[in-house]
Formats: sequence, structure tokens, C-alpha cells
Amino acid sequence: MDLFLAPESWPFTVAALLLVAIAVIEGLALLVGMSLSGWLDHFVPDAMHGVEGVSDSWLGWLHIGKVPILVLLVILLTAFAIIGYVVNALVYEMFGFYPPTPISVVAAFLGALPVVRLSGETIARLIPRDETTAVGFESLVGRVAVVVNGTARAGYPAEARVKNEHGQTLYVRVEPDGEGLQLGAGESVLLVKQIAGSRFLAIANPRPDIL
Repeated sequence: MDLFLAPESWPFTVAALLLVAIAVIEGLALLVGMSLSGWLDHFVPDAMHGVEGVSDSWLGWLHIGKVPILVLLVILLTAFAIIGYVVNALVYEMFGFYPPTPISVVAAFLGALPVVRLSGETIARLIPRDETTAVGFESLVGRVAVVVNGTARAGYPAEARVKNEHGQTLYVRVEPDGEGLQLGAGESVLLVKQIAGSRFLAIANPRPDIL
């Protein structure tokens, strides 16, 4: 218990508490038809989608944009906390004192990055997506998509699945074309305007029997 309460371990205790907070907030959000994951993904730069060379950047290295931000954040916090506690415990066991907080924090953070990288790579392979940048997102305007995650509100897009002209599945973010409207998971929608990148305005599919 002394390890967790030691002043040198406070960054790792904060990380552990954040994990608990994320679990509680996500649970409450799901109860009201929202998603913390969708809210976080709203802040992923639109330019990441379809930009050449992004896989070579550190964002691509961490698989940001390929795996939900919330998943990567949970992995980062978990690895950071565990590695930090282990470093502190080992140093205390060998020398009888805890290492300075900046040193253990840097060691834990650097150790957590490869964990995020490897975990993200594994999760990205498991996500059933067939994305391509061969066709620009602007060509998706006028196509029908299905909301697959979260509830879209004005300013708070939800994830939707759509097929391009070649039958390839793409994942975009949609929000309703109008204040006070909502588009729920499983709902068929028509993409009416590209806002930026993979983000679109959408309306409920007016002709579900045809489109």
C-alpha cells in the first residue's frame, strides 16, 4: 500500500483514477445514447484521413485514426500506471528509496508508447474495416450510410459506415443537417454535404425502400 500512497507514485495513481473515471463516464454516456469514444474521435484531425505519409508520422505509428482514441488512451494509461509502479517498486527494493518523480514518469511514458503501438497494431487488424484512399471522401456525398456507433447531434458526429462506388466500405463521421435533430445507431442516413475530410452532414434516408 505504501507504494501507491508514496508521493513519488502520484502520477501513476492519477492515471489509475483516470481509468476508473473513464469507465464511469463511458458507462453513463452509453445510458443516454452517447459515447465518450465518439466525442474523443471528433478531435482527431480530419486531415489524417487520406493524407499520404500519415502512417510515417508518430500519430500513425501509434495507430491514431485506425483505432478508437478511447481504446488507445486506456491502453496508454494502463501501461503508464503499471510500468511506473513497477519501476518505483524495483528501485525501492534495490536501493531503499523511490526514484525522483520526473525520472519514473519519463521511464513509464517511454515504456508505455511501445505497448500502445503493439496493442494498437493488434486491435487495428481485428477491426473489420476495408478502408481505401483511392476515392476521395467528397465522392460519398449523395450516398446512403448506416450509423454504427453513438448518436449524432449537431456538433457531435457519430461514426457511420458507407460504401463507395467500387463497393468498398468506408467509415465516416456524420452529424444531422439541422439543430435539434439526432441520428441514432442503426439508422440509415443520406450524406448531403461534406464538412471536412471524413465528416459529413446527413439527413434521415428519405427513401429507405429504394436507396
